[in-house]
Formats: sequence, C-alpha cells, structure tokens
Amino acid sequence: MESQERSRSFFHRCRNSGDMKGVSVLVALLLGMWGAQALEVSVGKVTTIEAVNGSTVLMPCTYSSCIGIMNLEFHWSYNKTEMLMTGMIPMEGKEARVNIQNERVEFVGTSKTNNISIIFKNITFEDQGDYICFGKNPKEKNRNHSATLTLIVVDELREVDNTLTVIIMSVVGAVIGLIVLIMAIKSLVLRLFQDKNKECLVSSSGNDNTENGLSGSKADDKPKPKLP
Repeated sequence: MESQERSRSFFHRCRNSGDMKGVSVLVALLLGMWGAQALEVSVGKVTTIEAVNGSTVLMPCTYSSCIGIMNLEFHWSYNKTEMLMTGMIPMEGKEARVNIQNERVEFVGTSKTNNISIIFKNITFEDQGDYICFGKNPKEKNRNHSATLTLIVVDELREVDNTLTVIIMSVVGAVIGLIVLIMAIKSLVLRLFQDKNKECLVSSSGNDNTENGLSGSKADDKPKPKLP
C-alpha cells in the first residue's frame, strides 16, 4: 500500500509540475532509437523496372540491422499470392540456405554484403506485377519489414527523348556566352575611358605649368639683365 501511494504521489507530482512533457520526450527518444535499430529491407531507390519480354531481370534487395541478425528469415513473393523462394541466414558471415519454388528464379545474394537479391529468367507479359522482398529477424523479437518492386514487361525498351534537355542546355549555354561577352565589352569600355582620362589629366597639367611660368614655359626664355 505504501509503495502504491508513493507511485501515485510521484506521477501526481509529475503531472502537477509539468514533468510529464519530459517523460513523453524520453519515451519518444527511446522509441526512435528502437526504430533506428530495427530490421530494414530495401529494393533501392528505383522501385519500378521495365524489362523486355523474354529477358532476364535482376531484382535487387538488401537488409540492414544495427544490432545484427540471428536466423534471419526472408522470402520473395509475387503479388502476395505466389511464393517464389524462401531462405534463412543463420548469422552474420554465414551464407543463406534457400529453397527455390520457381524454376525460373535464381538466388544471387550473399550475406557478405547483406544481399538477398534474385534474378528472374525468361520473363513474359504474365509476369508483370509486384514482387515483394520480405525479411524477419528473431534477434529483434521477430521484427519484420518488406519492400515492393514493380515489374513492367514491354516489347522493346523505349528510347529516352533528350530533345528538351538539349534545348535547355543550348539556351543555358547561349545565356552564359552572352553574359561573358557583355562583361568583356564592359571591361574594354572602362579601360578606354580610363586611358582617355589619363590623357586629359596629363594635358591639363602641362597647360597649368605654362600659365604659372614654371620650368619649361616662355618666361624662362627671357635673358637675365647683366650686372655693371
């Protein structure tokens, strides 16, 4: 009874003093740290692949965990209905044991790079859809995560039209060239004005010396009177 009263009084003091806000921040930080350590599965930044009918496609997938793995379970599935393969990695540094359930699928991953990728051979239009890479880590209390890769099958790959890019680059280049030309003309004009101002200053200085009777003026040409 005494401990319960102490517990109640503690939370009562926290609630009254506004410390519950600090407790909330602490809980949020702990949850954030747990989320940062959790298992994460990724198929890369590009989540849509276009491939030609009849070709072979690499379907990338990697995993990461800050606290490591133990008996990591993973699998690839198609549209959440068809299982393509399953696997298990005992621990870090140990290669995966896999069970292929589709003859056109081949596992090409390695635990050395946290890679659980597959290749899909001789794809057809019927193979279009979502391919899910799933992982579960018992070391993190069976924390699991998945990532989806979308496959689009085409007759032939479309050529990328770079016309707009070329036009934009040409315009940018022309603008830069025009700016450089304007700066060069401006610099030349300023230099001409500076040279002109120097000539004017020299000429003005010579005229002032002549008017004041300084050395080099006509006043110096008059002979000095002889003393008796």
